[in-house]
Amino acid sequence: MKTFYKPFLFLLTLVVSVGHAQTADDVVKSIVKEANENSQLEILAHELMDVIGPRLVGTPQMKQANDWAVAKYQGWGITARNEQWGEWRGWERGITHIDLVEPRVRTLEGMMLAWSPGTPKKGVTAECVILPDVANAEEFKAWLPNAKGKFVLLSMNQPTGRPDYNWEEFATDESFKKMRDERNAMNRAWRQRIRNTGHSTRGANSLQQVLEDAGAVGIIQSNWSRGFGVNKIFGANTKKVPTVDLSLEDYGLLYRLAEHGSKPQIRLKAESKDLGPQPTYNTIAEIKGSEKPNEYVMLSAHFDSWDGGTGATDNGTGTLVMMEALRILKKIYPNPKRTILVGHWGSEEQGLNGSRAFVEDHPEVVDNLQALFNQDNGTGRVVRLSGQGFLHAYDYLGRWMEKVPRNISSQIETTFPGTPGGGGSDYAAFVAAGAPGFSLSSLNWSYFSYTWHTNRDTYDKIVFDDVRNNAILTAILVYMASEDPETTSRERSVLPVNPRNGQQRTWPTPRKANRKGGMN
Repeated sequence: MKTFYKPFLFLLTLVVSVGHAQTADDVVKSIVKEANENSQLEILAHELMDVIGPRLVGTPQMKQANDWAVAKYQGWGITARNEQWGEWRGWERGITHIDLVEPRVRTLEGMMLAWSPGTPKKGVTAECVILPDVANAEEFKAWLPNAKGKFVLLSMNQPTGRPDYNWEEFATDESFKKMRDERNAMNRAWRQRIRNTGHSTRGANSLQQVLEDAGAVGIIQSNWSRGFGVNKIFGANTKKVPTVDLSLEDYGLLYRLAEHGSKPQIRLKAESKDLGPQPTYNTIAEIKGSEKPNEYVMLSAHFDSWDGGTGATDNGTGTLVMMEALRILKKIYPNPKRTILVGHWGSEEQGLNGSRAFVEDHPEVVDNLQALFNQDNGTGRVVRLSGQGFLHAYDYLGRWMEKVPRNISSQIETTFPGTPGGGGSDYAAFVAAGAPGFSLSSLNWSYFSYTWHTNRDTYDKIVFDDVRNNAILTAILVYMASEDPETTSRERSVLPVNPRNGQQRTWPTPRKANRKGGMN
């Protein structure tokens, strides 16, 4: 009986196994089940945004994030590595503390810009003065000695701290129009004030550098983002003295005090470290293909951020989508036909540098890329998918989208063949090289006003239901692209004529990565 029972049991198991071979529908159901019942999104978001924080290129936090991602992938049984693509100016942010001390005492809301020098250890106390309204560069040159020992206010004073949508809801039409007309006139006048100095606020020999060379002890600005309590935080142009961004409310206070002769004084303590040139990385993870290992499907999201907030929606959420999608695929679909790669790119914010470097360094991937899916515009659910000008994109993207659950796919507007997008995110580096890269464009959620490059881009702005849907969508598209017996076509559509100049539009050409940027 024993000798008969074992072979019979093996045969029975084999028959049952064959009868229950997984179909595409089974895999999709398993992906959805895993995403909904075992989501890792919240813990990943906490570890990345709350614990590590912002990921400015060249900072220790960026390298910490690279190492964290590698460790996460390895913990899921996925091969991962950090791949150096260049160097950047190393810098580390410390505390920023700003107080009004004359004519009254008040702690001000603000922060030092990225790559800004700090103050001496004890801080600096000085008067604030407004950039003068001069007639020409000669008048400005004559005024420059007045900047010595002062903080210079370099932004226009906004006439209102209420966003336009708030005016639209409550103001009369006449009042709203009056405010907008006045604000437009003020903007034009301030731009002319800058031009009359003979200097720009950007680039080499900028106005900021001229002021610090004249002895200013710091630059104060306010880059309001047209939303309640929100400012955009970018990089400093100064080399010796700090540049600080103040909230609209507190900047307006200083401006009015200075404008009316009250001679406001502030005390600023700002800490930072210049770390010299630092290596910069892309984090690459991989599940090797079982049948076509030299063909590739890619997940894509930039890993770096500005550091006004914690980079939660730009591009923490895109990062979470790709990590969660690959985790799910490893569990549900561990032996893909094609090799699945994820690229977490460095220095997207300075010009797609990480992805452009990868395109230059890995022609074998670009030449054999089945498809790339990139996500980089906030926390919302994906609502747009364009063929990016690839003539037959509808054929294969349409096949793949058929397997996406209706509650997700019904939200997505598709455009085929579409036109190649601008260079706004990393898929463009691949499209410019002729490879099928696609942007998973998401719902706005007031992204450009409230979280894009701002001091409010933090964990609490993440909408996890939408991010979870995006992880499901991405995992299914990658699965379908890997399984597809056909190789995607790279034939491109003929671009329309540019109505502005009557010239035939051309496809973008690959740009070289800036591999040694940010160095002073």
